[in-house]
Amino acid sequence: MGIERAGTPLNQIGMRAMVLERPGKPLVLGDVSKPKPGPGQLLVRVKTCAVCRTDLHVVDGELPNPKLPLIPGHQIVGRLEEIAESVQGFSIGERVGIPWLGWTCGECRYCRSSRENLCDRARFTGYTIDGGYADFTVADARFCFHLPNEYNDVDVAPLLCAGMLGYRSYCKTGDAHRLGIYGFGNAAHLIAQIAIYQGREIFAFTRPGDKAGQESARKLGAAWAGGSNEMPPEKLDAAIIFAPVGALVPAALHALAKGGIVVSGGIHMSDIPSFPYTDLWGERAICSVANLTRRDGEEFLEIAPRVPVKTKTQTFPLEEANTALEKFRSGKLNAAAVLVL
Repeated sequence: MGIERAGTPLNQIGMRAMVLERPGKPLVLGDVSKPKPGPGQLLVRVKTCAVCRTDLHVVDGELPNPKLPLIPGHQIVGRLEEIAESVQGFSIGERVGIPWLGWTCGECRYCRSSRENLCDRARFTGYTIDGGYADFTVADARFCFHLPNEYNDVDVAPLLCAGMLGYRSYCKTGDAHRLGIYGFGNAAHLIAQIAIYQGREIFAFTRPGDKAGQESARKLGAAWAGGSNEMPPEKLDAAIIFAPVGALVPAALHALAKGGIVVSGGIHMSDIPSFPYTDLWGERAICSVANLTRRDGEEFLEIAPRVPVKTKTQTFPLEEANTALEKFRSGKLNAAAVLVL
């Protein structure tokens, strides 16, 4: 990817993009070559791209071996500009969503057993494939979603990762009635709405002292809200951890009833400290969630409008992607950041 710094004339085959040249450094606004769709791909004019915690992990160097230089972003909403000849089921001008999982081999034992999220050779949008912090992107048509008409371009963007990955995490809790959610950010806000709609009780855990976050959870319908250093009034049947804080795993285990499960819903987490075996005993379990399958996405996009799941967003122009990332990093966002192009 050849990069010309912003301010130089944009050539006819170029586009604006926020580019990660090196982990740990701010993104660079530049003029880059407009991508061309290959076999099985779609060329998408990006309308919005929501900012995800995973973007932070990539930019900050916490996820290894990203494609470099890289255009981040994997919660992409856009309109189709060009469709490869072999692609069926899409039309020019149609709106599509592009998620984190961007390609799988279809041949490994995971793909052949309906576990494509664990594919040995998977590629990921905004990590090993250029993503949506740009005017255009290309994507494998098999991994693009038709989006519900009930949502506009801004509101639907956070559903493509915070919603879909959160939904997979939620499904891992089975039929748990008392559900604890640690880290009440974007994913928790979306999934709690589905859980409450389905008659579950939500116990929301925020940073200690975050009274505003706790009040927000109560307004959403949480049965209880408190700090992550507190014990809930009742033992939990399951817990989901969205905050990338390893110390929350033993805290959640300690709050579980026998037979309960702790689900780690993030791609990166700090080290988990030791904990007494008695907190795990009683057939309690810990599991992680890796990526998503297309079926997860389809199921979530079908149920979201029925709830209806509502998103809270704060918009930024493409050029302010670093500002959005820094606000996310420092905890100064109270809504999902969405880049608008």
